[in-house]
Order: sequence, then C-alpha cells, then structure tokens
Amino acid sequence: MWWGVAAALLANVLYSTGFVLEKRALATLPEVSIRRPVRLLGLVLRSPLWIGGSLSLAAGFGAQLAVYRTLPIAAAQGIFVSGLVLLVLLSARLLGEETTGRERYALGAILAALLMVVLSLNERSDTVSQEAPYPLILLVCVPSLAAGVGLYNAAERRTRHRHRAPTTGVEYGVAVGLLYGVSSLAIKGMSSYLTASGLGGALLDVLRSPYPYLLLFTGAFGLVMSQAALQRCRASLIVPVCTTVTCLYTAVLGTLSFGEALPHDPIRLALRLAGIVLAVAVLLSMPKHDQAPQPSLGAKELTPP
Repeated sequence: MWWGVAAALLANVLYSTGFVLEKRALATLPEVSIRRPVRLLGLVLRSPLWIGGSLSLAAGFGAQLAVYRTLPIAAAQGIFVSGLVLLVLLSARLLGEETTGRERYALGAILAALLMVVLSLNERSDTVSQEAPYPLILLVCVPSLAAGVGLYNAAERRTRHRHRAPTTGVEYGVAVGLLYGVSSLAIKGMSSYLTASGLGGALLDVLRSPYPYLLLFTGAFGLVMSQAALQRCRASLIVPVCTTVTCLYTAVLGTLSFGEALPHDPIRLALRLAGIVLAVAVLLSMPKHDQAPQPSLGAKELTPP
C-alpha cells in the first residue's frame, strides 16, 4: 500500500516536471502551429529539453501503472489530483508564471470539485466497467472530437487578431481535455479485452473495435494541439483545465457509456453531482483573456494642453 502512495507521489513529480520542461523548451523555439504538424514535430524532436520532458512524462506513466497495481483507483485519483497544485508551484518557480487571485481561487475550486467526485467513489459498491456497444461509443466520441478540434481552431483564429486581448488558454485546455477524455474512454474500452483468453484472440478483438483508432487520432492530434497551446499560454492554467475536463468527461460519459451505475448512497450521489456542477461553473467563470501589460509613464503619448 505504501509503495503505491510513493509511486503516486513520484508520478505527480514526473508529470509536473515533464510539462514544465516541455514548456521551457517551447519558449525557446520558433512559433509552432497545428496547421504545420510535421514542422512542429521536427522542431521539438531537435530540442534536448523537450525530449527530457517527454521522457519524464513517459516515466510518470510507468509510475502510474505501478500505482494501479497497488492502490484502489479512488485512492490513486485522490493523490493524482494533488499533482495540479505541484504543477502550479513549479510553473511559478521555474517558469515565472504568475497566477491572479481569481485564478488561484478557481484552481482551488477545481481541486475541490475533483475531490468531491473522487470521494463519491466506492470500490466495494461501484460497478466495474463493462463492454460498451460500439455505436454508442462512436456516438459519444465523434462529436466530442469534432467539438475539441473546432474549439481549438476557433481559439487559434481569435489569437491571430492583433488587437484582441491575449488569451489565458482556457479554450485550449478544454479542447485538449476533450481529446484526452475520448482517449480515456478508448483505454477503458481496450482494458475489457485484457481478460480475453489468449493474447492473439484479444489482439484481434481489439483491432476489430474502434478503440485503437480513436487512440491513434487522439494521440496524434493531442500531441500537436497540446504543444502549440503550451507555447502560447501558461502551463499553470492549461494543464489543470485540461485535467479537469478529461476527468469529468471520463467520469460522466464513462458512467453512461459503460453501464456504470450512479451511487445509491444519497451522500455519495450528492458529492458526485455537486463536484461536476462546481467544476463546470468554475470553467465557465474563469477569465478568457490575460491582462495586457500596462504601458509605462514614459511610453504614454503627450497630448497638447
């Protein structure tokens, strides 16, 4: 049990470090765009700092696998949520990213919302995910992918307006979070084939399902979109928003798509619903633009008396 707690804390450090390293690497690179994905990949793969960040993220994934082997999912998620606070601290310390008082309150509320959802889980009474009908998965995932890509493109168009206030990145975080939410549903779907008899049969069943193709799409587009968003906006805001959207998307639509029943206990049901409502309300209330830097007194134009 304690090894699982240590692995979860290590995963938090590795994930936060990876995002911060990638952000620092992207700050030194020419501007990247989702419209030129090959150029983006070529630039980041030539950056040792970015590669170090990617290796840190990969190591965090390995630590996460160890966590799930030793800790209940509810307990593991509760520890993973605390990693958002570490990310904000590292971003302020290493990247010099400043958060406003309003954003700090918002991040605290997001943590509270995620903890509510986690506390509503009960390993003993919650049903384990079952296989979902393919048409239902496609009905849920395809519009979500279209919404994520469309929202990202809309944010890109707005940033190209010279006189528009600089964006905070909330729209980017929501867009990437939708893609990673679809990826989480695909991973959950593929996990149901791990119990199949025989590795060859399980592999064929997976290839006949839509899950690996959803993973390929979300993996490719998620990588390009997230790197472009990290270069434009603060990691201390994008990553928490992305994580919140991904977790809530998976919790809500995973429950419906895979036949997981809502909690029967009124307290747990209230916690789950309140957490979802609070997280959505916080996302809607977060500022969409950063404050433009105030001009110095010497830069102001002098008007004739």
